[in-house]
Amino acid sequence: MTETIIKCLSEEELPKIGKELLSKHHDKKVFAFIGEMGAGKTRFIKELCKLLKVKDSISSPTFSIINEYKTTAGSNIFHFDLYRLKSDEIMDLGCEEYFYSGDYCFIEWAEKAEQILPEDTVFVKITVEKSGTRLIIF
Repeated sequence: MTETIIKCLSEEELPKIGKELLSKHHDKKVFAFIGEMGAGKTRFIKELCKLLKVKDSISSPTFSIINEYKTTAGSNIFHFDLYRLKSDEIMDLGCEEYFYSGDYCFIEWAEKAEQILPEDTVFVKITVEKSGTRLIIF
């Protein structure tokens, strides 16, 4: 599948970009987000959760490591923030159970868990240009 590169000029464009990501990878459930601190990983994941009709409050799992959200359809979405963890700690969390559960998994700082991610994981890279514009690549 060819790589998609989208220039995001404002947060108002995130719903459209999120729809494109989910549509292009409609058969995938694990999404690995990579980008520097402040690139917009959490903000984009919040938008994806809204598109998937999460009924819970959506927040960064920086301290809890994993947040679980319920959708209006009753399915689960797992949101990970692996920033504070070492690779061996990730193994101790049992993340693989989540990754292979069939539920959506959105993983921030996914490069720390690359060795245990499913083969069909969708990588989403967010880079910030000097102008503040984001490039979202998937």
